[in-house]
Amino acid sequence: MKFRNISLMLVPDSGQVRRMRISAFSLRLACLGILCLLVFGAWGSYSTFHLYQLEQQNAALQSEVAAVSSEYQKETARLKEPIEADRQRMAVLARNIGQVQARLTRLDALGSRLVQVASLDKSEFDFTAPPAFGGPRVVLSPFLDVAELDINMQSLNTHLASVDAQLTTIDYLLEQDRGEKAAQPHIWPSDGGWLSSVYGHRADPFTGEKAMHRGVDIANRYGASALAASRGVVVFAGKVKDFGHMVEISHGYGYRTRYGHLSKLTVKAGDEVRSGEVLGHVGSSGRSTGPHLHYEVHRYNRHMNPYKFLPRG
Repeated sequence: MKFRNISLMLVPDSGQVRRMRISAFSLRLACLGILCLLVFGAWGSYSTFHLYQLEQQNAALQSEVAAVSSEYQKETARLKEPIEADRQRMAVLARNIGQVQARLTRLDALGSRLVQVASLDKSEFDFTAPPAFGGPRVVLSPFLDVAELDINMQSLNTHLASVDAQLTTIDYLLEQDRGEKAAQPHIWPSDGGWLSSVYGHRADPFTGEKAMHRGVDIANRYGASALAASRGVVVFAGKVKDFGHMVEISHGYGYRTRYGHLSKLTVKAGDEVRSGEVLGHVGSSGRSTGPHLHYEVHRYNRHMNPYKFLPRG
């Protein structure tokens, strides 16, 4: 049954009864409006809840990204340290290779000069020809051990310094044509000072036990000059366990002198020095109880008493 209007009666507990008439169309429109409000309300609640979930997920993802980024930065920083160390080491090795090449060029020139001075057979000693190589084929790994390469370079540098000094010594002896007497050490090896310990057996200053002292000690002020006892070529200038900073000079005819416990060196291996030239400065490096110069004289690798080579008076 269809109806057009609906009457609503409002009956209060007391007072006049009120009557309202609503058309069917208005009622349907009101119901539709209420339904729409319910639908949009439900959709809004769902959207709000879904947005909250998305925000929670986004916050979790951002936290995870931040953690991954922090880990990445830590890993990058950890990897940068060895990479930078290897880069610096390779730069040092490249510089060392350049120095080795310069030394080899110098040795070739020196060798050619020695051949000419000594009138040697040039066909046998041809320093301009490339060196000959041979031996079994060795397969190398594509991965280089930088530490091992560094050790090999240091060994090569040490060997080249020794060869360089020896060749310079030969060249020096051939050019100077000196006699044995001129090669002997003959000057006081320090600027001032006094003889504080002689050559021979003595009580060890550290242990008190009897020990052989293979040189003489010249006590002097800290920083006083250590002087070459005769002309020659420096064959070693560096640090030794017991002698500290030490210089060794080859004077020819088997004579060598050593100067130990220096505080500073002013020469290097391969340098040609004059008699009385400053080699370094008196100190107390190595196994020492105070500033002094430890002075040794060798001939053909045998220790000699330095006292007889010191000037009298």
